[in-house]
Amino acid sequence: MNEHDIAPIGGTMTGVDPDRLDDQQLMKELETIHRTRHDTLLYGSNDALRAHNDRMARLEGEWLRRNPRRPVAPGRTREGARERGGGRPATP
Repeated sequence: MNEHDIAPIGGTMTGVDPDRLDDQQLMKELETIHRTRHDTLLYGSNDALRAHNDRMARLEGEWLRRNPRRPVAPGRTREGARERGGGRPATP
């Protein structure tokens, strides 16, 4: 990676284009952005939050593009949540 790999968006530097990262680099970027999310939401400026949102969406979108058949845990679906009692009660 070099300075030509940096992707400007809206005049700000947002990091390397996700499609140029290898799988290991992409996962590292995702781990970092998820780790910093809470502080950015609570304490970041509007511009910082906007940049964070954009970067996270681009990284997650690339990961999903590469992993279209990712495993989905049954408990992470609507049906699974209902079975756990986390869904809305059935209407009679």
